[in-house]
Amino acid sequence: MAGKGPELFSDIGKKARDLLFKDYSNEQKITVASLSDIGVGLNSTVIKRGGLYSGDVAAQYKQKNAVLHLKFDTESNVSSVLTVTDILPSTHVIASLKFPNYNSGKLEAQYFHEHATFTTAFALNKSPSVDISATIGTPHIAFGAEASFLTNSGYFAKYNAGVSVTKADSKASAILADKGDSLRVAYLHLFEQLNGGAVVGEISRKFSTNANTLTVGCSYVLNSQTVVKTKLNNHGNLGALLQHQLSPKSFLTVSGAFDTNALTNYPKFGLTLLLKP
Repeated sequence: MAGKGPELFSDIGKKARDLLFKDYSNEQKITVASLSDIGVGLNSTVIKRGGLYSGDVAAQYKQKNAVLHLKFDTESNVSSVLTVTDILPSTHVIASLKFPNYNSGKLEAQYFHEHATFTTAFALNKSPSVDISATIGTPHIAFGAEASFLTNSGYFAKYNAGVSVTKADSKASAILADKGDSLRVAYLHLFEQLNGGAVVGEISRKFSTNANTLTVGCSYVLNSQTVVKTKLNNHGNLGALLQHQLSPKSFLTVSGAFDTNALTNYPKFGLTLLLKP
């Protein structure tokens, strides 16, 4: 049912933002993943940010309609996410908890209908917040809104609204956020001339400060194993990325960021290596 109705509110504009921002990084990251015969997946990650190293070990276990994710990091944090689908028809239930920060726990329910989607999330603490979102429409056009209500103070921490229009080769979205103080409009178009790549543009405006940011980007498929992406905004920030598929499940990603208004500064580079047997 999730594919037959409108998208979740959190997915409005997601494809455009993924093309502009996903996989760009200024850190060095190596992940080694494996999957056992009994359905247990293990991921080990080491990250270098500046001169500091950190890491984590994550495990995933699937059993029928349930998936359990566990993660242990070098800062002694333990996080868990349990996702269960179809407890009731067309529903997903997601429970998350983090130790020792118990206040980060959350319980979320998602419901997918042919013409609507709904999500409700409750924070698991003494003064919980309640997050609600809904969209109505079809896979081609959807209208949605979301809100977060703080039960201890009795006011809304946020309320946003958005709309998305999807065609076979393009996708447009507009989101009014920050309680009406900001507007983000994005358009993504797929091009056969880019070998299946795409171009995207996003403009965001903050009304209280009259600040505008225009970001444009594109992706180009060099071959079946290699993709190149680039982006530039009106503040002179230029980013470039190359992702190469080493094997069917292993990827090497190299990215760089440059300030074209300060070319004497050193550019920032990132490298991500994902290895799966």
